[in-house]
Amino acid sequence: MSDSSIQNDVKITSLRTLKRLVQFVRPYKKRFFILLTLALLTSFLRPAQPYLIQIAIDRYIFTGNYAGLLNVCGWMLAVLALQTYFTYAHTYLAEWLGQTIIRDIRVQLFAHTLKLRLKFYDRTPLGHLITRNISDVQTLSSILSSGIAAMIADTLFLIIILTLMLSTHWPLTLVSLSLMPLLIWSSFIFKKVMKKEIYAVRNAVSNLNAFVQEHITGIYIIQLFGIQKQAKGKFKAINKEHRTAYLKTELYQAVYHPLTEVLTAAGLGFLVWFGARSVLKDEISLGVLVAFMMYIRMFYGPIRNLAERLNVLQLGAISMQKIFILMENPATTPDQGKMAPTKIQGHIKFQHIWLSYTENEYVLKDISFEVVAGQTVALVGATGAGKTSIINMLNRFYAPTRGNIYLDALPIQEYHLGFLRRQIGVVLQDVFLFAESLRENITLGDHRIRDDQIWQIIDWLGARAFIEKLPGGLDYNVQERGATLSVGQRQLISFARVLLFDPKIIVLDEATSSIDSDTELLVQTALEKLMKGRTAIVIAHRLATIQKADNIIVLDKGEIKEQGHHQMLLDKKGWYAELHQMSFKM
Repeated sequence: MSDSSIQNDVKITSLRTLKRLVQFVRPYKKRFFILLTLALLTSFLRPAQPYLIQIAIDRYIFTGNYAGLLNVCGWMLAVLALQTYFTYAHTYLAEWLGQTIIRDIRVQLFAHTLKLRLKFYDRTPLGHLITRNISDVQTLSSILSSGIAAMIADTLFLIIILTLMLSTHWPLTLVSLSLMPLLIWSSFIFKKVMKKEIYAVRNAVSNLNAFVQEHITGIYIIQLFGIQKQAKGKFKAINKEHRTAYLKTELYQAVYHPLTEVLTAAGLGFLVWFGARSVLKDEISLGVLVAFMMYIRMFYGPIRNLAERLNVLQLGAISMQKIFILMENPATTPDQGKMAPTKIQGHIKFQHIWLSYTENEYVLKDISFEVVAGQTVALVGATGAGKTSIINMLNRFYAPTRGNIYLDALPIQEYHLGFLRRQIGVVLQDVFLFAESLRENITLGDHRIRDDQIWQIIDWLGARAFIEKLPGGLDYNVQERGATLSVGQRQLISFARVLLFDPKIIVLDEATSSIDSDTELLVQTALEKLMKGRTAIVIAHRLATIQKADNIIVLDKGEIKEQGHHQMLLDKKGWYAELHQMSFKM
């Protein structure tokens, strides 16, 4: 799903987004108040320098009062020291608040991402999720540190300096600010133009992340079929979009900054011309003119930076909107179940199940079958027949459109979701291992599990020999997705992982379809131990592996075509017999 579609799917107003951000700021409101106080103090001290210079010129330089001049210089140094300290404290606290709040948002966003429904991942490129969790969250920090804090400080400073200028000489103030409306107008035009381009840049970055992530994941296919050239061509096109979008933002900035410099210089020129005439007419002192020249330089600075500040806020606001849109996506299937018995039998019943991922397009149609506790049921059928969908519903990753699923005569939604999933051990064909130690991959981070418990399971599976050969044994660091282990070794690790949590129901999703010959016998023996005394649902293309199943269910296009034990289905000479014959020929 593209960023533009995400934006269209959920409309969040700026006010609503800001309210969400305030929720994260609220725990640090005392520090935020201190930040505002520091901004106020800094804003009061900055205009003090021109005022002290005005006093030095008018009262002490022309009169030759060196003692008074020395006193003013002392005050200037004191003000400078205080200003430096408050600026340092303000900058540090702004960054501390920004990064601390970003930490909180990142943790909450990642936790929410882990809970999102599977169907969300089915339609969302991983690269976009990576962008949300990393790049967009980091961009959001600009709002909290260099954005809001700087805008508050600049606004206070402008109010104070404008008050000083008006109270000193209001006609000179009006002349000084004569070009200010033009500068403000150009700043807002710049902001409006940049909004579209900044969004384009963020989308381009997200698309780049998604493309790179997808192609690195699929590097085996790319190299196997020799499509590096095609992949490079596609990447160049996406990269060009990013370059074009980014250069547009730079072009507008290249026009805006010189324009503001010209307007600032012109405003200063008007001030010097009008002010010099006023000095010659004795309407104002030279000190006032010099102070005004410093004031106007100070005043135009924040106005000149206004568009940049707004761009920072805009960029952060776009990221903030995308983050909160992601946070508003519903998490895992609502868990309203409370049942968590100490023991279950493992009796499963599917009753008239219909499942649709999209309107009026059913992937499962009126599925009914029963698995008696301790029995093994096999699901067979071509790819897309609905086998995996059945397993996903049993785990409550998807809810049936119609019908009910029962576990020990109770609807599965009445069980606590965490309890339900702990009772179902799933072993997939493509075993996923994290880039951590074997111990972490087996225990899944549950540090309550002792090493002797792990070794007991490993011995029971007969896997000690290969694990002890690995450098460090249980401390051996598995590379991403277990790349340094064979398919069979990864499968044994997944068996150990499941057995350690001792589920009552075992699901084997093509678990032995691509086992290497070196570990095939070991895996088959371990598999028999794994299934013993447990309810098992087996998905397999190789029919030789399911001949001993108590019940075999043949699926085609989401419908049960026939079911029964191996010999009975062969005698019927129907779907299963045909599949068996094809398997035998292969």
